[in-house]
Amino acid sequence: MGERVMIFIDGSNLYHSLKNHFGRMDLDIGKFCQKLLRRRRLVRIYYYNAKVGQKQEPELYKQQQAFFAGINAIPYTELRLGRLVYTNWPSVPPYEKGTDVQLATDMITHSYKSNYDVAILVAGDNDFAGAVQAVKDNGKHVEVALFGKEGTSHQLREVADRVIQINARVLKDCWKQV
Repeated sequence: MGERVMIFIDGSNLYHSLKNHFGRMDLDIGKFCQKLLRRRRLVRIYYYNAKVGQKQEPELYKQQQAFFAGINAIPYTELRLGRLVYTNWPSVPPYEKGTDVQLATDMITHSYKSNYDVAILVAGDNDFAGAVQAVKDNGKHVEVALFGKEGTSHQLREVADRVIQINARVLKDCWKQV
């Protein structure tokens, strides 16, 4: 039977991490998740992101819609969308609203429903440490997939049952174009 795994991905963290560490964003999310699974049983992938404003950024909106269609095409994947809030645009960049709370809520809710044995969190925000602890307190295992140096996301590293260090070697065969 094997352990049942749910993967929770903070899309904006993934995007910025790929951009900053690898200078490219063409990651095949499906292949990447298979790598994280390591032959365990996938229940579902949840991918969290915020929708770009069509009025404010029409070009980026189009690109994002195409990207979302790709995410929706991955079997057993749910796209969960928060929103971007534009105040004083374009002089002030928009900020995300609701995505982190949604991710934390889903991770905890599914743990209480016993929908998984292991949660894999792809995120770098220390704010998730409390949710990770709550899931562990409910008897589930939590692995955190992190980009960057040892010093980053300190609280997440501390609270995780296992840290998956994401580097070039891990991502080697996970890119769309080689």
